[in-house]
Amino acid sequence: MTSLKGKTLFITGASRGIGEAIGLRAARDGANIVIAAKTETAHAKLPGNIHSAAQAMERAGGQALPVVMDIRDETQIAQAVEAAVVRFGGIDILVNNASAISLTGTAETPLKRFDLMMGVNVRGSFACAQACLPHLKRAANPHVLTIAPPLNIKAHWFAPHVAYTIAKYGMSLLVLGQAEEFKPFGIAVNALWPRTVIATAALQMIPGVDPKAARTPAIMADAAHAILSRPARGQTGQFLIDDEVLRSVGVTDLKAYAVDPSRTLLPDLFLDP
Repeated sequence: MTSLKGKTLFITGASRGIGEAIGLRAARDGANIVIAAKTETAHAKLPGNIHSAAQAMERAGGQALPVVMDIRDETQIAQAVEAAVVRFGGIDILVNNASAISLTGTAETPLKRFDLMMGVNVRGSFACAQACLPHLKRAANPHVLTIAPPLNIKAHWFAPHVAYTIAKYGMSLLVLGQAEEFKPFGIAVNALWPRTVIATAALQMIPGVDPKAARTPAIMADAAHAILSRPARGQTGQFLIDDEVLRSVGVTDLKAYAVDPSRTLLPDLFLDP
């Protein structure tokens, strides 16, 4: 496979950032995109919502279904999945992209924020996989792709922001376990993580990070497209890095993905040199 034409992707948190970029790339193939996110109207600090993302994806050549969904609410997840199946006849691909972040230590992390990260990152990814599973089992080339890091159980990745690290590694553990669990059904379950910081609107809310020293979300979108276009039975349970995926398909010049090619890129979290 080299195209996602006619495939239905259920993407969480697709109203902006990496999720929207993955949807736009698939839309260029003529895919169906379910934009499952909470942002129905413009956020005070972050641009984009499910409707503006849907319009962009349809302009790109796909079909889009914007669905208001709080990933912490299992009823809303079930309703979003049902709406996707009614509109497009099934679900071929689940992209677990929605994530909450707080790069804070134990004393500085309110329990409300702790609960948010666990509810969105871990519980939400689990709940979406559970809800999509019956439909993925019926798909011709089913994939689950989770935006999560490789498991790197070293203290220096936990100490500065232990709650966030646990929440992201919870998503990684779901990949590890569900890849093996879903293997008999021919469902590929993989993780994708960026080598460098990605310049999304949310990045601007993290103090001290210069977006000019980042890559654009397009690198994650192109890497995701390469993974999701592969036969599902050929690769599962892998923790993949965006630039390595692109090199595996012959893309060696990555300068076009840099926000400012003259700048030294900032490495993302959880990847040792």
